[in-house]
Amino acid sequence: MNIVDTDLPGVVILEPRVFGDARGFFLESFNQRQFDGATGTSYAFVQDNHSRSARGVLRGLHYQLEQPQGKLVRVVRGAVFDVAVDLRRSSPHFGRWTGVELSEENGRQLWVPPGFAHGFLVLSDSADFLYKTTDYYAPQAERSIRWDDASLGIAWPLERLLGAVPSLSAKDQAGSDFLHADTFA
Repeated sequence: MNIVDTDLPGVVILEPRVFGDARGFFLESFNQRQFDGATGTSYAFVQDNHSRSARGVLRGLHYQLEQPQGKLVRVVRGAVFDVAVDLRRSSPHFGRWTGVELSEENGRQLWVPPGFAHGFLVLSDSADFLYKTTDYYAPQAERSIRWDDASLGIAWPLERLLGAVPSLSAKDQAGSDFLHADTFA
């Protein structure tokens, strides 16, 4: 597995080795020892989630104030632009974001530690998005920050939507602006 640092310490890209031939391919999508070594952590994953979304769907920016979730995310069909935002007030990177394209072609995974908001924009006709979480879903603790918050300045690749505008859930349409969002210590 190849590890690629992002510009936010703690958020890393994991690139699995793919073994392929005329019959197809094989890859190891998760290995606890390699993950621990790559992230310098030792989290246990307790939940796996799978979503399918159409082109232009934007999910996020989500986080849980209690039971904060670390997320190991990947795309098994299609392509997304995936974003992590540091919400830890004690961090020198508070309010900074990083983004990376995840696709079935590049096989990349992104580790988003607890204390970060997470979101993604679907760039392909549809995308199957898988993610492992380090804590259980807690709807009472879930928060959402507006995807287009000017103070964050996330450079979503909207030009790749072929003229469409992002499709949002009602929860994400009602997301908080960053300056008034609940954040971590």
